Amino acid sequence: MAAVNYRAGDAAPDAGTDPAYPVLFLRLPASQIAHEAPLIQPRGSDKLDYEGELAVIIGTGGRHIPREDAMSHVAGYSIYNDGSVRDWQKHSHQFTPGKNFVGTGAFGPWMIRASDLSLPDVPATLVTRVNGIEKQRTDTSRMIFDIPYLISYISTFTPLEPGDVIVTGTCTGFGSTRKPPEFLVPGDVVEVEIEGIGVLSNTVRAE
Repeated sequence: MAAVNYRAGDAAPDAGTDPAYPVLFLRLPASQIAHEAPLIQPRGSDKLDYEGELAVIIGTGGRHIPREDAMSHVAGYSIYNDGSVRDWQKHSHQFTPGKNFVGTGAFGPWMIRASDLSLPDVPATLVTRVNGIEKQRTDTSRMIFDIPYLISYISTFTPLEPGDVIVTGTCTGFGSTRKPPEFLVPGDVVEVEIEGIGVLSNTVRAE
């Protein structure tokens, strides 16, 4: 999974502020939930946040995949809400604790075949809503590290296998970037919509 991966507004590529490399982390199985399953606000933290993201599902595995061949390894696309427990995420420079609380990573509602979308050539709009109010809006043309780059980069240090999922990062607008910050509470409904894929919806529940 990649961390924040979108330029704001109309910022041009290589504007001087882009990171040199993506920030990556892994998610454990117990942190994953399905479409319409409860998103769990953990005990001991009131800083559960949302991040709408595009998920890329690998169909053909490989190692050292050239960027120009990367899209042939994609089976399809889905939607991810990378629910993040911000105080635990910021305990150190390692994102692992804050990204792996049980029941915080929502994935679905289904996979759209790669042949049914024209990514990355034709961008798709991504919108995140909390209780029907829009919080995030971007499109995939604003990615700092695009899908072919992420596939090539990740496959350099580890083999990609069929069924692996690369979650491609989010844009600004998530709760901890707002003034004042806005974190999720039990009863909230989070929807992530990606053009051409559908809507991932989850209601927040206390642990």
